[in-house]
Amino acid sequence: MSKLRFAALQEFAARTPLHVDVPSKLSEYYGINVFDRKKMQAYLPEEAYKAVREAVEDGTQINRKVADQIANGMCRWAKERGATHYTHWFQPLNDATAEKHERLFDFGENGEVLERFSGKLLIQQEPDASSFPSGGIRNTFEARGYTAWDVSSPAFIVDETLCIPTIFIAYTGEALDYKTPLLCALSSVDKAAVRVCQYFDKEVTKVTANLGWEQEYFLIDKALFDARPDLCLTGRTLMGHASAKDQQLEDHYFAAIPPRVMAFMSELELECHKLGIPVKTRHNEVAPNQFECAPIFEEANLANDHNQLVMDLMKHIARKHNFAVLLHEKPFAGVNGSGKHNNWSLCTDTGVNLFSPAKNPKGNMLFLTYIVNTLMAVQNHQDLLRASIMSAENSHRLGANEAPPAIVSVFLGTYLTNMLDNLAEKVSDSRMSPEEKTALKLGIARIPDIVLDSTDRNRTSPFAFTGNRFEFRAVGSSANCGAAMTVLNAVVADQLNRFADEVDAQIAKGKNKDEVIFQILKRMIIETRPIRFEGDGYSPEWVEEAAKRGLTNITSAPDAIEKYLDKKAVELFSKQGILSETEIHSRVEVEFEKFTKKIQIEARVLGDLAINHIVPTAIAYQNRLIENIRGLKEVFDKDEFETLAADNKSLVREIGERVVAIKTMVHEMIEARKVANNIEDMHAKTYEYSTKVRPYLDQIRYHIDKLEEVVDDEIWTLPKYRELLFAK
Repeated sequence: MSKLRFAALQEFAARTPLHVDVPSKLSEYYGINVFDRKKMQAYLPEEAYKAVREAVEDGTQINRKVADQIANGMCRWAKERGATHYTHWFQPLNDATAEKHERLFDFGENGEVLERFSGKLLIQQEPDASSFPSGGIRNTFEARGYTAWDVSSPAFIVDETLCIPTIFIAYTGEALDYKTPLLCALSSVDKAAVRVCQYFDKEVTKVTANLGWEQEYFLIDKALFDARPDLCLTGRTLMGHASAKDQQLEDHYFAAIPPRVMAFMSELELECHKLGIPVKTRHNEVAPNQFECAPIFEEANLANDHNQLVMDLMKHIARKHNFAVLLHEKPFAGVNGSGKHNNWSLCTDTGVNLFSPAKNPKGNMLFLTYIVNTLMAVQNHQDLLRASIMSAENSHRLGANEAPPAIVSVFLGTYLTNMLDNLAEKVSDSRMSPEEKTALKLGIARIPDIVLDSTDRNRTSPFAFTGNRFEFRAVGSSANCGAAMTVLNAVVADQLNRFADEVDAQIAKGKNKDEVIFQILKRMIIETRPIRFEGDGYSPEWVEEAAKRGLTNITSAPDAIEKYLDKKAVELFSKQGILSETEIHSRVEVEFEKFTKKIQIEARVLGDLAINHIVPTAIAYQNRLIENIRGLKEVFDKDEFETLAADNKSLVREIGERVVAIKTMVHEMIEARKVANNIEDMHAKTYEYSTKVRPYLDQIRYHIDKLEEVVDDEIWTLPKYRELLFAK
């Protein structure tokens, strides 16, 4: 093992940055591999281009004749770009993207080979769905599933393959992916938001949810990565000492980017820009060898597609640069983990960001209406929002000192908080006089343009207002943003509809619209005080305070995920046509199964390393200590021997006791896994596994950590090794 380590270090030390040739003019290659609107205009007949535009903007259907025209133009463009194959690119529930490549050719009537692509193949395909997670919707031997073209996300080329973004559904019609419910949620929030906007501006006919993600990740030299079985198989280190120097000084944050990493980033940006992904920001993060990239915001569905592409590109490009990219939420204990902050906003087709203050009372009433309704949505559905971001990996990060806690709260900043409380105080419970309404509107008109800068950030808040958007900070770095964005847009749509229903009901009784809105906002401002928190979300005091406020604090991944099954969550999704009750249950089963299997893999890897590497090394060291004790006994008299050998004798005894403890607990863990595996019901299996196996896993890690403390670094199989993983 030590030879492998030293060989890896020698290989690592010899690395030099790869040269990346980046053209100087971004406009010459940006989007070159995307079949965007400009290329559609060039390659499609006017009828076909108009049909695509209307399908994207208005949701109209595309008939087969037009689909053939689109497919033909898309094929011509793709072949000119060197494409030889096509694939329906989709996002199944296994936390990866999927693709099945088909050659761009067909046979003509006389058997001649034709390089063509039809509308039928563009619109729908039937990939084998047998091995994709379904959560019990169908049997494993029932393989049929369908992919269907998502016209709102443009096709693109990767290497020699034309990729067509699609949804993925079962033969029986249920969604088996992240994209399908996301599209439904985006449609739902569009309709609900337009309905509320109509109270203020009749010209608004469409509201778009936007997303700007911030992707954090680690880069580890490939040779050092390959020398760690736990990193290779689980994405994180399961044992090993902390480095003497890691992030204590925070000197890595925003520091100069290392040359090898800069080369990787340059190529990543180059390939992103070719695919029309507007990556703009890159920098060092807090932990050693941790980095971040971020794009300009886009429509949420497209942004999510682009984030999935970026994660795939990272892995592919990292290998070229002799790196391994780690997207696990907590690859190393003791230093920051990685998140994926989701910056979310709503914008109208009239050019208004609904979370930006305006320069007039009507615009600011609109702004306040959306702020307060979002607060209400988060408070009413805090458990569902937590469920959308919880996983085995992210549960290591949430609540740690660099990540938002498992308690969901909203940070607005002192300025906005005071403004809301002041508004609630000034709105009368009785019928308002014209003078009172005028005074309120004048006060609202004074919301300054500098609110963007007046709102500080709170890195401890899971859901923070940052000037003109909300930042959902609890999303994990390896996650598909679609899960969190589906829930967020669904709960906000539900709340906006509830608000509009109440406003309409009051107006129908003859009440004044402005007065009704003021009164409802006042009530909601008061009701949402528990979810608003301006302080340190990491502090123990906040845990106690949150409990007093009635906020939930669920740190167990299975317990958090199960909240999808709450009656109000099922009703919310079903009522909006986002997910049926069957689909919700299936997704919970999929999440339970993923949690179980990931913990199983970690347990097996840790058990193997403990029994086959740690224990033999400890015994070898124990034997050396025994030989040393024997030598001391031969050389020194009894009194001196007892003094000089006391520590070694104690170590021999302690190592023996801990080796026995490790073997015992590994055996217990194996037996617990057998029990869990024999339980047929997956729901029960998950809870059986999490309650029986996870404690053994934690115990083994504890004993291995304790054992490492008494074994010399020069002898130990995996000594303070993590410090060697940080790339130069």
